[in-house]
Amino acid sequence: MVKRSVVQRGVVGRAVVGAVGGVMLVGVGTAAMAAHPDAEDTSAVEIGVEIESVGALTMTVDGTQSTLVEDGSTEEFRQFTGELPNVTVTDDRSDAPEGVYWYVVGQASDFVGDAGQAPIGPEHLGWTPAMVTESSSGAVGEGQEVGTVLDAVGEGPGLAGEELFLLTLDSQEAQAENGSWTANADLVLRTETDVAPGSYSSVLTLSLFEDGQ
Repeated sequence: MVKRSVVQRGVVGRAVVGAVGGVMLVGVGTAAMAAHPDAEDTSAVEIGVEIESVGALTMTVDGTQSTLVEDGSTEEFRQFTGELPNVTVTDDRSDAPEGVYWYVVGQASDFVGDAGQAPIGPEHLGWTPAMVTESSSGAVGEGQEVGTVLDAVGEGPGLAGEELFLLTLDSQEAQAENGSWTANADLVLRTETDVAPGSYSSVLTLSLFEDGQ
């Protein structure tokens, strides 16, 4: 199962602007009444408002499940492979920030058996991210291959901790080249040869973040 969490700063920004805009209209009306020629005294109130860009930075996943099938097992381990559904990050803000970066990370839970089998830890699950949307400038790129605890290839071991899936170092540059970026990943589960048979399931959580440099 694939689970996602998304940072949507633009939606919150619009809600705040709406509330402040209402206060601004009341303030202007009061100031106009106070400026009557017969008034004994007058005063002015400066009204300020910060309007954030329209749109949002969002992430979508083209499915909630991925099934692994046995492929490439050896005398040393059993191997099961599959593919992560396409993951798309879209930035449709009217003013994407410069010098700010966004990134997607993934982390898996234990594979839990349906008949009380001993769980298979997420360190046994690895991936190889790959861009579907190509970047001619390198504005957006995929994370490194993450190997399992049984082969220790690349980063890792496995998806026991948050591992990088997709990254841009400048939100504004990435949006200028393409407002939508898609990537996926080959998945591989490697277990010991004496693993208990049965059905197992794990949750792979994908999270989108944006931070300043």
